[in-house]
Amino acid sequence: MPHLNLGQNRQIYYELIDGKPDRPHLIFLHEGLGSTAMWKGFPHGLCQETGCPGIVYDRLGYGNSSPLAGPRNIHFLHSSALIELPDVIARLIPEKDYILIGHSDGGSIGLIAAAEKPPWLKGFIGEAAHVFVEKETLAGIRATTDAFNAGGLRGLFRYHGDKTEGLFKAWSDIWLSEGFKHWNIEYALPSIECPVLLLQGTEDNYGTVAQVDSIAAKARDVRKAMVERCSHTPHHEQTDVVLRLMTEFVERLIA
Repeated sequence: MPHLNLGQNRQIYYELIDGKPDRPHLIFLHEGLGSTAMWKGFPHGLCQETGCPGIVYDRLGYGNSSPLAGPRNIHFLHSSALIELPDVIARLIPEKDYILIGHSDGGSIGLIAAAEKPPWLKGFIGEAAHVFVEKETLAGIRATTDAFNAGGLRGLFRYHGDKTEGLFKAWSDIWLSEGFKHWNIEYALPSIECPVLLLQGTEDNYGTVAQVDSIAAKARDVRKAMVERCSHTPHHEQTDVVLRLMTEFVERLIA
């Protein structure tokens, strides 16, 4: 089981997907309760369609990576974007082209990272990315928290093991905290220079089209697509549609 040793008893689990060496790596950034395994076959499918190699990894606290060292603060997404992600990239694919693909929290992480203008970043794909906190986001998290506390969402234990309770509490507590209501990364969007593709389900229970519209209005080169008959996980709910849209975008970047 491959891991990156980050020191201080912290390890990141990752998986590599084969592809053509002259094509950019696709780096997949999972959602707030996600993991490498929870992407299921989607990363392999997209890499196969595009010919690109891929990297999928569990952020600290998730899946097969080390558990969280303590409670989260309001900067946790910035830490993932500006410290953890660059470390993973530098260790696995130094000075190689890549495209970021982020879902939900992973989408926010990807946007923050893209705003830093890393020289090898060729594009960003966001699924249900958040740039500010909406009442719909908080309502969705409260409903998920109620379900978990009532004994639902037991499937998460299959992916996160004995870290599940702590991970869920860390996720729900920070998102529902008083301070996080004011979290906002719209200020960073005008700094994003790479091409962007945004996808969001028309029935997303964690956010509205206002998220997509904000990114599209502030970043420089944005394509957007609202995915019909879809809530918060387009790559699982409308796999064929999402594969086509992402493949077309990646091929445009390569061309």
